[in-house]
Amino acid sequence: MRLTTKGRFAVTAMLDLALRESNGPVTLAGISERQSISLSYLEQLFGKLRRAGLVESVRGPGGGYTLAKDAEAISVADIIVAVDEPVDATQCGGRENCLGTNQRCMTHDLWTSLNTTIFDYLSKVSLASLVNSQRTKDVNVLQDQREARPSRRSRSESITGL
Repeated sequence: MRLTTKGRFAVTAMLDLALRESNGPVTLAGISERQSISLSYLEQLFGKLRRAGLVESVRGPGGGYTLAKDAEAISVADIIVAVDEPVDATQCGGRENCLGTNQRCMTHDLWTSLNTTIFDYLSKVSLASLVNSQRTKDVNVLQDQREARPSRRSRSESITGL
């Protein structure tokens, strides 16, 4: 399957935006810093996301980007399609010329079916579900770290050997 960094970065940036937009518009510079994605690359991606109606830009001081729709109404497939990212496991890019002019390979239908299955799956994954998953993960990580720490003995316990 060909899902390049363009699709991955677009989904990551949209997740970052969805996690932080409750505090106001989110800057691309902030996303760039947190996610280690080039600012110029984010500008290109967000231009496409804006044209697709997934994000809105807010100009001026305190400006940035917000989601144009509720996160529940945005699927991962919507994001990938918006940035022109193909989800394609075929060798021929769906042109049915795997073996040359007008010749399909024996497994073309298998890969086409896989494309459909992947796209259907990504269509069912909402940005809101990724946000919820990320927030749950962050809470669990904090809990796990606290539980994993050995209890600290007080200074007097350490000195007296208790």
